[in-house]
Amino acid sequence: MTTRRSALLRQPMAITAACMLGVLVVLAVLAPVLWGGQAAAANPDAITLPSSAEHLLGTDKLGRDVLLRTLVATRLSLVMAVAATAIGACAGLLLGALPAVLGARAQRWFAGVIGTWLAFPVLLIAMLTVILLGTGATTAVVALALTMAPSFARLAQTLSSRVGGSEYLAAARMLGVSRRRQFTRYVLPNIAEPVIVNVTTSIGGGLLALSSLSFLGVGVQPPDFDWGRLLSEGFGEVYNSPVAAIGPGVAVVFAGLAFSMLGESLAAHLRHREHGKALPPRRLGPAPVAARPVETPSATPKESTEEGVDTVVPLLEVDGLSVSFPGPDGWITPVQDVSFRIAPGEIVGVVGESGSGKSVTVMSVAQLAPAGAAVTARRLRFDGEDLTGLTPAAAGKVLGTRVGVVFQDSLTALNPALRVGAQLAEVPRVHGNAGRRQAREMSVRALDDVRIPDAEHRAQQFPHEFSGGMRQRALIAMSQIGSPSLIIADEPTTALDVTVQRRVLALLRRGCAESGTAAIVVSHDVAVLAELCGRILVMYAGRIVEDVDCALLATPERLAHPYTRALTASLPDLGTDRTRQLVTIPGEPPDLSRPVPGCAFAARCAFATDRCRTETPVLAPHRHLGRVACWHPQDATAPDTAPGREEVEA
Repeated sequence: MTTRRSALLRQPMAITAACMLGVLVVLAVLAPVLWGGQAAAANPDAITLPSSAEHLLGTDKLGRDVLLRTLVATRLSLVMAVAATAIGACAGLLLGALPAVLGARAQRWFAGVIGTWLAFPVLLIAMLTVILLGTGATTAVVALALTMAPSFARLAQTLSSRVGGSEYLAAARMLGVSRRRQFTRYVLPNIAEPVIVNVTTSIGGGLLALSSLSFLGVGVQPPDFDWGRLLSEGFGEVYNSPVAAIGPGVAVVFAGLAFSMLGESLAAHLRHREHGKALPPRRLGPAPVAARPVETPSATPKESTEEGVDTVVPLLEVDGLSVSFPGPDGWITPVQDVSFRIAPGEIVGVVGESGSGKSVTVMSVAQLAPAGAAVTARRLRFDGEDLTGLTPAAAGKVLGTRVGVVFQDSLTALNPALRVGAQLAEVPRVHGNAGRRQAREMSVRALDDVRIPDAEHRAQQFPHEFSGGMRQRALIAMSQIGSPSLIIADEPTTALDVTVQRRVLALLRRGCAESGTAAIVVSHDVAVLAELCGRILVMYAGRIVEDVDCALLATPERLAHPYTRALTASLPDLGTDRTRQLVTIPGEPPDLSRPVPGCAFAARCAFATDRCRTETPVLAPHRHLGRVACWHPQDATAPDTAPGREEVEA
């Protein structure tokens, strides 16, 4: 931070602006004290004198020194401009940024208010304010604030829309962080920099606007005076003593330039600060502790089927989950009739091509479905509590810290405006009622548990100071700090190299093994899930097509669904013949914006028949104690059920 400030202060424009503002602040503080009495006292012997050594800018109609009055007016002029800009900025931030934590309906309503407000001409708003409140300094400030507020609101609305859809704000909602805290700790810090730049430049414009109102006679009224009032008085004597109007005019231009230059300097600094050569000093931490061997549970609880009797009460039970989004021609349903169970301590993977509905499914279970989504389910139970029919807020209270989430993009999942330790401390502070110091100690301990070296120092750093692997480990620490019963990891190893990926998976597996936490891990990589999970849910076109034990992945011929076989066949290994072309799945997934009759994989399947193209297969138990949704399952333990060549469409 010190380096950034010094880089800003080395800019010539910033230095000039700082000096000019320093002069204005000194005058605003001292001028009324030193010359306030002389500037207000009339002198009949010195009426309308021209410029002289005694009166550099002459005197006015009451014999008062124009230069002294100009200097004394600095305080009122600056206070009015700053006050009007502050009121307008605060109102604009509330209108534009607050809806980001209130939901989609509030965003639409506030957007309509802002659009209507911006449609009114600025001058019309100012005149209506004057008519309603009468002339005076207070009226001028209110009028200017009302004209500034919609511009600030539109800026805040644009900036906060990105924050409103961020993963770290979604995680804060899930943790039960209050809306006030979401607004002050998550939204405002992430939009502060451009807003501050806009506020700085707006003060200069506000000075000019307020001076214009006083010049027209609807602003500051006698006996008070600001630069606009002095300019109006001097303009009446411009032919007799032109210097009387020059002083206030120069003051307005001087102050406007100072604030505008400061705003431009801040904007330039924010645009180019990442290209600086200086790096902040860093303290080296101890060498990482060698990873301990991971203990795999001796037995992974299996999901109960219709052929057996439940031996374990499921931690999570999902039945008939569907997620729809409004489209131009009606509702689009990328997740359709998904059903599965997760037992306590079980690690289950969800795999499929991009667009298969993996992330939407698990995030909907965690009450983190995207804005505008319509989520329905016949049954959604977590740890014995029914979540169906509850509002997102009520369901979030039920889940609380009992569900931890590891998001896909670690950089966007962490709040860039908060230190990593402070973000981890949100969980014990919000849900555990822990004090600031205790929560900080817990966050440091959580970072140390995921093998982040020098956790005490790292907790004080911002997310951009962490490497990709460290950020992902920090997310795992955040998901485990509340001792949840279930962890949902949405592609936790994306964009990580193989070595870091292995460490992240080992940490996740070790954490689940030591605490007995269950986990749902989403990935498009079958090999990643085979190493971590005990069971895999294979999704295609928004449906689960196979529920299979990971042990069967080593023998692909025992896999039942053709899509699962195709996924495993397309995975190269060390024994793959490099002289031959890699195996791929022909065709592409269907367009879910249109109805897909029958099995969605039929167009890409070599075993498809007319039945596959007309009837949708139901996920049902199969011989290997898994489940499969296919009319022609292909496991080698069963008789060949492939259709005859005459049944296969050419």
